[in-house]
Amino acid sequence: MTSGSQALKTHPAVEAELDRLAALPVAQLRTRYRELLRTDPPKAFGPDLLRRSIAQRIQEKAYGGLPAATQRLLDQLVKAAAAKPNGRLELPRRIKPGSELVRTWNRKTYRVTVLQTGFGYDGKTFDTLSEIATKITGTRWNGPRFFGLRASTSEDGGNVGN
Repeated sequence: MTSGSQALKTHPAVEAELDRLAALPVAQLRTRYRELLRTDPPKAFGPDLLRRSIAQRIQEKAYGGLPAATQRLLDQLVKAAAAKPNGRLELPRRIKPGSELVRTWNRKTYRVTVLQTGFGYDGKTFDTLSEIATKITGTRWNGPRFFGLRASTSEDGGNVGN
């Protein structure tokens, strides 16, 4: 171990299997793909993508896959992409407690502190950014859009109501 980091322990059998992939012909790669992933490989997959897919699956089985939260996020993004094939995907932002959001509105600067539960503004705690945006502007706003955490739509500029 160097500089306090922990080295990933590798299994010699796993490493040997990964090394063998380089010499396998396409027919054997397709067979191995079917064994590991329990489905036929895509027809467009050449030897390189077959090797990479097989190697990933071997490593997942030996060392573990993605954390459940990451897998859920990826699944949500896939569903969103399927629902709007030409739409824009946005990753949810996770803002850490203690962060400060700053927005200038009508030449006045507003500061909001992200709390463990909710948001602090003007000495009070609010459940949502939208409540704060509405308080600042006097009209209904999407709070994350108002504070620049989400892109605004071209039609409404992020304003929810008039």
